[in-house]
Amino acid sequence: MDWPGPIYRVAPRMLLKRLRQQRSEICEQLELGCEELKEVNLKFVFPVNLQHFQRNSKLAESSKRLKSQIWSSVVTILLVKAKDLPLAEDGGKLIDIHLKFRLGNEKYKSKTSWTERWLEQFDLHLFDEDQNLELALWNRNTLYGKANIDLSVFQRETTHGIWKPLEDCSGEIFLMLTISGTTALETISDLKAFKEDPRETQLIRDRYSFLRSLQNLRDVGHLTVKVFGATGLAAADIGGKSDPFCVLELGNARLQTQTEYKTLTPNWNKIFTFNIKDITQVLEITVYDEDRDHRVEFLGKLVIPLLRIKSGVKRWYTLKDKNLCVRAKGNSPQIQLELTVVWNEVRAVCRALQPKEEKLIQQEAKFKRQLFLRNVNRLKEIIMDILEAARYVQSCFEWESPVRSGIAFVLWIVGCVYGDLETVPLVLLLIILKKWLIRLITGTTDANAGHYDYEYDEDDDDDKEKEEKKSIKERLQAIQEVSQTVQNTIGYLASLGESTINTFNFSVPELTWLAVVLLLGAILVLHFVPLRWLLLFWGFMKFSRRLLRPNTIPNNELLDFLSRVPDNEEINQFRELPPSATTDLARSNPKKKLKGS
Repeated sequence: MDWPGPIYRVAPRMLLKRLRQQRSEICEQLELGCEELKEVNLKFVFPVNLQHFQRNSKLAESSKRLKSQIWSSVVTILLVKAKDLPLAEDGGKLIDIHLKFRLGNEKYKSKTSWTERWLEQFDLHLFDEDQNLELALWNRNTLYGKANIDLSVFQRETTHGIWKPLEDCSGEIFLMLTISGTTALETISDLKAFKEDPRETQLIRDRYSFLRSLQNLRDVGHLTVKVFGATGLAAADIGGKSDPFCVLELGNARLQTQTEYKTLTPNWNKIFTFNIKDITQVLEITVYDEDRDHRVEFLGKLVIPLLRIKSGVKRWYTLKDKNLCVRAKGNSPQIQLELTVVWNEVRAVCRALQPKEEKLIQQEAKFKRQLFLRNVNRLKEIIMDILEAARYVQSCFEWESPVRSGIAFVLWIVGCVYGDLETVPLVLLLIILKKWLIRLITGTTDANAGHYDYEYDEDDDDDKEKEEKKSIKERLQAIQEVSQTVQNTIGYLASLGESTINTFNFSVPELTWLAVVLLLGAILVLHFVPLRWLLLFWGFMKFSRRLLRPNTIPNNELLDFLSRVPDNEEINQFRELPPSATTDLARSNPKKKLKGS
């Protein structure tokens, strides 16, 4: 099929649309070289004189630009919420609202919201000749308001929070907008054209110096990220290649590189900057493969806490899978970065004591069997640690190790006699000191306690194959065992809570009056006897029980009392039914009643 006339007669938008559709074919054919291009029939794609390419000294640059950049930038829009929207025609609140976005020929329709809150993120491609973003507010099939945003006035490679008023009605739309992914050589994000200015670097260091700690408490620091390239990425296309681009996220700020087409070793050569609002945040770096119709395919991910960054060090980082547990698919995929962070300690401390910034876009939680089992095991480990600590304390009471029990008894007496409220933070400080000494002597940290070495991907693949080979019966049995443990634990906690409530509502009057007597006695004792002497007496009773009464069973008086108070299930079981009335069971199952008669 031939084009309808010379290229200059074709509408520019139609040409760009056709170019996007045939992008992959053009890329493959341009890589063949000028001599082979003569033998390729490109009439159905692009009827351009091939000699023009031969005469053009910038053939390589044009080829690269055609392959990687039909558009100039990528506009990432995070639709957050709206406020002060107009009322519906019947005077009620708009309950079926959505927004439509348009940038050039590309359109996007948001999901329907009933709460004026979306938290929806999407990308649009920006062309140099059309930088006007249109948005419209709809309620079902009725248009309520419009707004236009001129993208040319916004700084590139920066996330902007915008409250945009609607033109035809009341109300504002809040969205976060980022223009990134530019490939023009003159852009500030291009690493090849970047020259480090010592004066600018010194200004940044002076901005976060200790002497200026109280000037702007919300501005904690400054992060510079140099993204050089990647290697060993997985092939996502049929031809054994990928179209990778890199996305960097710090909190709600999101930037991305341009797309490098038909390669497994992309060279992005970009530099990005972020304003740090919280030094405890983590930098998320994700590599995607670009597909048509704005679809992307995951290639690898990496998270780097800001506090672990070694400034000015250029190095390779291994890319992980979506769960950040094992190496991503490919030939040992890696990404080369250089990170530099400058921050103020005083501002960081003040920020650490304030509410943490909520990340607006988070992955929707879905039920997964492996995730459920892993979370149960994590909780089980914490409970086992608590039980282990309780057993250790109990062993001191039982005098299993006379030396250890004697030291604990002396420390308890000293703490009760000389201790005060400041003793509590002192104990916590001693625990931290112990951990620090262990770290200093052994060179290990508790951060490595939960670390699993996934140096060999083959082991993980074998585990996945074993998991797939498990029968449905085995999987159901594993879920049943874990579910039974969770069920019993939840039942015990619910029973303990109901017994506590029933202690106060006279479910068993005798036990409630006993609790009244004990509470009155506790009031008198706490009023006349100092707390330290009560603790000393309690510790003496616990340590001497094994010596004076070796055959007694260890117990907890409070739990022993609550175990006597019935929970709601037991109270329902204790309820008597009248002998002549129809029981609830008989009414709910009349067949069983007739069969019994």
